[in-house]
Amino acid sequence: MERYICIHGHYYQSPRENSWLEAIETQDSAYPCHDWNERITAECYEPNATSRILDGEGRIVKIVNNFSYTSFNVEPTLLSWLEQHSATPYARIIEADRESDRLFSGHGSVLAQVYNHVIMPLASQRDKLTQVRWGIRDFEHRFGRKPGRKWLPETAVDVESLEVLAARGMRFTVLAPHQAKKVRRFRGRNWYDVSGARIERTMAHEVRLPSRRKIAVFFYDGPISPAAAFVGLLARGEFLAGRLVGAFSDERERPQLVHIAIDGETYGHHHCMGDMGLAYALDHITRNESARTTNYGEFLQLHPPTHEARIVEDTSWSCVHGIERWRSDCGCNIGRPTWNQAWRGTLRNALDWLCDELVSRFETMRSTMFKDPWEARDSYIDVVLDRSNESVKRLFHKHASHKLGDAVSSNALQLLEIQRHCLLMYTSCGWFFGDLSGIETLQVMQYAGRAMHLAEHLFDIELENEFCSRLAKAKSNVSVHRNGRHIYDKIVRPLRVGVSKVGAIFSVSSLFEDYKEQNKLFCFTTEVGDFRVKSTGRVKLVVGNASIRSEITRHASRISFCVVHWGDHNLHGGVGPYDGEEAYQSFVKQVTEAFQHAESPMVVRLLDQKCQASTYSLRSLFRDEQRKILNIIFDAGPAERTYRQLFEQIAPLMSFLAGLGAPNPKAIQMVAKYVLNLYLHRALEKDVDPQCVRNLFDQARMWRINIDMAGLDDLLESRIQEAAESFRVDVHNHDLLVEFDELVSLAKTMSPRVNLRPAQNVQYELLKSIYPAQRDKAAAGDEAAQLWCNRFRTLAIQLAVYVESSR
Repeated sequence: MERYICIHGHYYQSPRENSWLEAIETQDSAYPCHDWNERITAECYEPNATSRILDGEGRIVKIVNNFSYTSFNVEPTLLSWLEQHSATPYARIIEADRESDRLFSGHGSVLAQVYNHVIMPLASQRDKLTQVRWGIRDFEHRFGRKPGRKWLPETAVDVESLEVLAARGMRFTVLAPHQAKKVRRFRGRNWYDVSGARIERTMAHEVRLPSRRKIAVFFYDGPISPAAAFVGLLARGEFLAGRLVGAFSDERERPQLVHIAIDGETYGHHHCMGDMGLAYALDHITRNESARTTNYGEFLQLHPPTHEARIVEDTSWSCVHGIERWRSDCGCNIGRPTWNQAWRGTLRNALDWLCDELVSRFETMRSTMFKDPWEARDSYIDVVLDRSNESVKRLFHKHASHKLGDAVSSNALQLLEIQRHCLLMYTSCGWFFGDLSGIETLQVMQYAGRAMHLAEHLFDIELENEFCSRLAKAKSNVSVHRNGRHIYDKIVRPLRVGVSKVGAIFSVSSLFEDYKEQNKLFCFTTEVGDFRVKSTGRVKLVVGNASIRSEITRHASRISFCVVHWGDHNLHGGVGPYDGEEAYQSFVKQVTEAFQHAESPMVVRLLDQKCQASTYSLRSLFRDEQRKILNIIFDAGPAERTYRQLFEQIAPLMSFLAGLGAPNPKAIQMVAKYVLNLYLHRALEKDVDPQCVRNLFDQARMWRINIDMAGLDDLLESRIQEAAESFRVDVHNHDLLVEFDELVSLAKTMSPRVNLRPAQNVQYELLKSIYPAQRDKAAAGDEAAQLWCNRFRTLAIQLAVYVESSR
């Protein structure tokens, strides 16, 4: 009997970016990480890319890429974020597809996905086609091959969606067992009812479509999948392995496939060290020859379907009411029991109205910009993946109805961006949770807001009032949020970013950082035309002009800016249009003369007159920029100097109190804690002297001062990573090995929370590639190699990496 096991992970994160900036702002709830994408990467994606298998003493005996041995899909928008912000896990995911191709008879394990996480049965046929085409193109761009298989978000399915998949060459997809309706053997006469998840799950089935196309479907194991996700099978790898192997039946003589499908974030984020449970389970199954691990592509080639199936339309894996979770108050939610989700239908209706308004205008552009606007939209994914000028030129060369000038080209890109946001605003998690004010629902409102903002500029129309009137009918369960209109006005509308706000960010930042002639700010670039700085004591004035250009739409504007910093957090600035060189020079002369004569009211008045309503303070900036500037102000301000002076005065007293065993007064503790943390940060920011750091820790221990380790852990981790990479590049340099070892030793002394995974990865890689040759040289009497091997083994002990003591 042939026994196969396949584990599928669906990796996806709710989008979190500011739709105007194309970037994620600081999320305090994800501390110590910048945002939840970064945190979940640290807890799940990176661990699965380099998962550990340990021996009985807790030492690493193997590091494996779980992605290589499992079937998986990663949502394209998440892959895009990983590519930009987390290069190593991204590279390992790409590498995993090539490795699985080698392992599984030429079948890579990655499944493509529709572009963003939409409920396909609720999408228009036109949107379904674009979603599938974008998903395929994104896959080809990243993995360098055609996908041939596709994951449907939430496994939400209807026949039309399967038709679109099959028409684009998709050979199979994966569904939940309760999504099967009837089955029959090929050429059989009788259909058998398998509703209620009674379908045979250990084989592939074929779905024949009205168009006479066909697509294979794998219905995953219903009982084991939720047990892995929610019942603790990942606590020990043996538990998961045993449950999977136990699902085979001796009564079946044909080949069997036991397969599960769950959220990939289960392996590490939802279940701490779940990646290790997965890695051990796969290793355990392979070592004991309990079954053969495979992926869907390989199994389908070896054992094609022998039975035909029909699906239950408009169903999904996470809503027992079909797909009602994404359009009605069906009762499925993650929220308080007393809450209702009547807002879901109202939100979807408002978005449908907006989409119809924007689509009608999109189609009018057939003759003015594009030969076929829908074909242009389908091809726009190439620009989304590559924002270069060459990519834009290729798009227009292929789809423009005539040669477009710069202004019309910018308008054409804005038109396509409107459509991109129309797709994104249907992201499924906007309806998944409990309340209208949830961050996921705010995100889909952001996409709608961005689409309306672009339309306002492009078509000179106002859509927000009608949209918000429709949202007002959606009631929040949280009394302070009232309804959808209140939420949109209070939270979403202030996120709007125009040229003025980008200019404000640049001009304020230039007060505290060295400006450059060209600067990148989120998805904008600034090219400085003139820049002048005047100072009088602590007061500083910056005045200039710059061209600001969106890298998304290529829309550019020239602005004048002026900002005066009175000291600390007090500043006043403004952005106005550049009205020509003569007017600009006149303004510069007036404001600088007033500043030099210390006529502060005149400076403010001139600035307000020039900029009219576009004046701002530090409060006007985005959270990341606010905090960056506040940190600069605080670090360079009088608070630090005052605390350091106090510390120098009280240090002898604290040593005296420590000698007596007497407690420190709270005021003294506060000062000492601040200064010692400051000194430790400074000591770890550049070249690290381990002894200096240990001395500071000894002081803190002697004075019974609690050190805030969160930020220090990150700094020390960065220094260790740098040392590890330096050693990897120059592996025979004994001094670099010593530095690497000493920093790891320091981390072990300082904090158990320092992330040593990157260092362990380097150590393990060198253990497999470099160490054997060095060990042989050492055995032959090479003293340098002996010294190197001894230190290498010492480092391995500290990193808990197992090294054989002999050949």
